This record gives sequence, C-alpha cells and structure tokens, in this order.
Amino acid sequence: MRCPFCSHNDTSVKDSRTTDDQACIRRRRFCGECGSRFTTFERIQLRDLVVAKKNGIRVPFDRDKLAQSITSAVHKRNLDPERVEKLISSLVRQLETSGDQEVSTKLIGEMAMQALFHLDSVAYVRFASVYHDFTDVSDFIEFIQRLKTEPSASFGFPAD
Repeated sequence: MRCPFCSHNDTSVKDSRTTDDQACIRRRRFCGECGSRFTTFERIQLRDLVVAKKNGIRVPFDRDKLAQSITSAVHKRNLDPERVEKLISSLVRQLETSGDQEVSTKLIGEMAMQALFHLDSVAYVRFASVYHDFTDVSDFIEFIQRLKTEPSASFGFPAD
C-alpha cells in the first residue's frame, strides 16, 4: 500500500480488525519512510457495477460518491456515524446482489431516499432537494405537503 503522505510504496500493517458490522476490515498502517500512520478499509466487492446516467453515459459505480451524498444529507443531524455507514453498506450490498450489472441513477437515488426516509426525516428532505433539483421554496413546500398526505409516494417525486 502506498503512503498517502510521501508516496513511498512500502508500508506495513500494524493492526487489523473487522468493523462492528463485519462488512470490512480496518487496517492501521505505518510508513517506514516518513513515519506517518494511516487507516485503510478493505471491503468485499461482489461485482463491478455500471451506473447509467440520465444523459445515457455509463460510468463505474462509485461507493464514495453515494457515501458523500448521504453524508451531506445527514450533516449536523444527531445520528450515529456507524448507523449511517451501515445504511450505505446496505445500499451497496442491495445493488451488488440485485443481479443487474447496470443500475440507473434513478434506482440508486430512490433506494437512498427510501433508506433516509426511515432513518431521518430532515436528511430525507435534504437528499430529495438535491436529487429532485429543487429550485425554490415552493418545491420544498410542495414536496413536504405531498410527504404529509402520501408518504410512500414521495420517493418518486415529482410524478414520473
């Protein structure tokens, strides 16, 4: 493993353990060249997923991009970071075991919204505002009103 600080190619593992959810291995590493310590995580990747974007472009699935979107939505919410990590790992596992090698951004977004709906209502609305590209306050008002009257229908808002 290359050191992220000095780019030396020979680092050593000082400690390895599984995470609480048993989804990955956490390794503490040490660089003999610069003396830096850092942590890496190893995850099982069942298959290489391809994401089909709305504009027709196909790109490799990026777990970090999904994690960044969800982390932004839950920012400053009083949620256990491990619970959020479990949510992200669960979404990735569902996508990898779906049987499809190609998934749409729409499917990923709706799965994330559904998971956030059950986790935290504010994070759900935050994610939805970016996912549905809200442009002004009226979009929020319409979304929240629809959420109050028909909660499960709000995953696909606006009506597709």
